Amino acid sequence: MKKIYKLFYKDLFLTNRLFIGLGGCVVLFLFAFFFPWLDIIPELAFFTLTILFVIDLAMLYRTSKGVFAKRHAPERLSNSDDNELGIYIENWYPFNISIGIIDEIPFQFQKRDVWFTTSLTPRQRKRINYTLRPTRRGEYEFGYIRVYAMSSIGLIRRRYSFSQGETLPVYPSFLQMRKYELMAISNNLSEIGIKKIRRLGHSMEFEQVKEYVPGDDYRTINWKATARKGALMTNSYIDEKSQQVYCVIDKSRAMKMPFDGLSLLDYAINASLVLSNVALLKEDKAGLITVAEKIGAVVPADRRPTQINKILEVLYKEKTRYLETNMELLYATIRSVIKQRSLVVFFTNYESMSALQRQLPFLKRIAKFHLLLVVFFENTELKKVSEQPADDVEGIYIKTIAEKFAYDKKLIAKELLKYNIQSILTTPQNLTINTVNRYLELKARQKI
Repeated sequence: MKKIYKLFYKDLFLTNRLFIGLGGCVVLFLFAFFFPWLDIIPELAFFTLTILFVIDLAMLYRTSKGVFAKRHAPERLSNSDDNELGIYIENWYPFNISIGIIDEIPFQFQKRDVWFTTSLTPRQRKRINYTLRPTRRGEYEFGYIRVYAMSSIGLIRRRYSFSQGETLPVYPSFLQMRKYELMAISNNLSEIGIKKIRRLGHSMEFEQVKEYVPGDDYRTINWKATARKGALMTNSYIDEKSQQVYCVIDKSRAMKMPFDGLSLLDYAINASLVLSNVALLKEDKAGLITVAEKIGAVVPADRRPTQINKILEVLYKEKTRYLETNMELLYATIRSVIKQRSLVVFFTNYESMSALQRQLPFLKRIAKFHLLLVVFFENTELKKVSEQPADDVEGIYIKTIAEKFAYDKKLIAKELLKYNIQSILTTPQNLTINTVNRYLELKARQKI
């Protein structure tokens, strides 16, 4: 008896329909005081409601297992992307039921409205799909699936709790990486903003002499071979391969700033993953260095098939630090790790010229040995402020300061160009596309 009572206490929930019925009975009893002709109608109404309650109770509790539910989730989630999850539900009752489902998702999402409703016929199965968009890397713990079953009478609900506790890791945006990879394989990168760069000149890697066909560049005609063969012959070249591309990610406090729920560090991590994968598809070598007040992870450049997974595992663990970047240590690490001329893509952020001036001597040293590309961010919130009309003196002051900060960003890009340092000033949302575009442009122009 104690066990049954405990079961009822935990899993029995009264519905609004029952309270409406009880309210109606109360109203009838009140009217019976003033209208004797109502006679036993209130008692009959209450008795009928009680009988229906008992029948509803018996229908829902006649079996220990009336429904079954299970969560379908991927092995890992992709940061900043919509990840699809599903709940499989099955009705084991011999009658139609209406159900409500609560999935206890991780607290990081701060959502309390993951509630689904549906109806099932006897032995019917359904899958309810929904999406979650994480904005932080790390481990996310899922809890129970709570199912609330209600018969056609609808006076009570019975709760079923399914232990579906599991911990899913949230990795850098591998879904975005796969999207770019598929686009690159199908040659449709232009659909997501990747530009086709016209190659200027030729690489220095000669392949063979072949017969001229319409469409070949007439500048590649080999006149000596043409004279010997008696037909037009052209030189054939192949793209240079196995060039090194290093992504250097700043983990200092400058990268803690959030935009659209995602920190600048996470934007840089997602872009680095995509860029590394595109470089590997282009048969270049991809490497990684992370830095703050000390050197974090170092992944030497390689083009093995396992390289992208190695980079993914390293990026998964990276977190923002709270001190400034040790540029002297970064320069020493680059000199010791990168032995040949490479493309070094430095993801960082500058809010003022003084911040750049502190790092500029070391950036100039790196640029002497490698092609350095500095990627930093537009402050989109300040841009919105600068575009708004000012209504008073305070508004004019705020607008002027916002415009000054935006102008400083452009001055930083010009200052870097003075020392032959490539730069990208981009919004966080367009970071990946702009970075891949610049890599393809530099490769096409044989800058690396």
